[in-house]
Amino acid sequence: MKFLDEAKVYVRSGDGGAGCVSFRREKFIEFGGPNGGDGGRGGDVWIECVEGLNTLIDYRYQQHFKARKGEHGMGSNRHGAKGADVVLKVPAGTQIIAEDGETLIADLTEVGQRIRLAKGGNGGFGNAYFTTSTNRAPKHANPGLEGTEQWIWLRLKLIADAGLVGLPNAGKSTFLATVTAAKPKIADYPFTTLHPGLGVVRADEREFVLADIPGLIEGAHEGVGLGDKFLAHVERCRVLLHLVEGTTEHAGKAYKLVRGEIEAYGHALAGKPEIVALSKADALDPDTLKEQVARLKRASKRKPLILSSASGQGVQDALRAVMAEMDAVSAAAAEQAAPAEAWQP
Repeated sequence: MKFLDEAKVYVRSGDGGAGCVSFRREKFIEFGGPNGGDGGRGGDVWIECVEGLNTLIDYRYQQHFKARKGEHGMGSNRHGAKGADVVLKVPAGTQIIAEDGETLIADLTEVGQRIRLAKGGNGGFGNAYFTTSTNRAPKHANPGLEGTEQWIWLRLKLIADAGLVGLPNAGKSTFLATVTAAKPKIADYPFTTLHPGLGVVRADEREFVLADIPGLIEGAHEGVGLGDKFLAHVERCRVLLHLVEGTTEHAGKAYKLVRGEIEAYGHALAGKPEIVALSKADALDPDTLKEQVARLKRASKRKPLILSSASGQGVQDALRAVMAEMDAVSAAAAEQAAPAEAWQP
């Protein structure tokens, strides 16, 4: 399945149906009076968060969505039918942005959430509505109101508990394939991963969702390589697992390069809890491993984990460290959200 995380679409609600001008005409009934029905309301445009989707690829091939118009009123006090609604189905984590690209309209993070983007126009009143004690035969009716229209942006930010970051070929996809049932593309050249991937980790009788994004290189925030737009998919993560390739020339410089791109990206991503790990440890001799660990420790100002996805070394320790950080973040959030106890003398 192709992956698409941003799409621009046009939505328009339906126009209301016009009211009807009609008079009752029956044999042997004198002064029948007006009986024009009201027009039906135009259809609405809704957006709904559904299960089973993880991409916006459907909106690559269809960008215009228009609800049906309301039916016109008819004689014999028959009201027009309401126009059919249009429902746009999106995956969890989709944001609806106004045409200016900045104003957030809604953020759909849970399956079942439903937002009305455009309300249909009201139907017009038929001439029967305007009957009064002094105007027994009104000969006018209202037209239906027009629907509303707008362009919107759909932006997908994957929902995951933890996210993998690092340079290309840092071993992120291999780690994801090792700890989950996901099958990302793995090769020995840069930018093998071209779109984010998700996997469910099962460790110590617990489960959490892990996200893998394409690698960052120097200047990614300026559009170099694949850019840094994929960092949006780890914005919702509670913890970042930063993998630094052990076979790189200098582990400390590699760490600082990625951190610099994360800080340049902004959106509070740099302030998230981070676990640093030296990957591909099985490819290093003891002296080189010791030197790279020391370099990474100086750069990150913390003791890095040592792991190898190929041999399984340190993988479970990394998962336990991620779960511990997740628990700490959840506990801090719960404590902050708890109401303060009422003061008592």
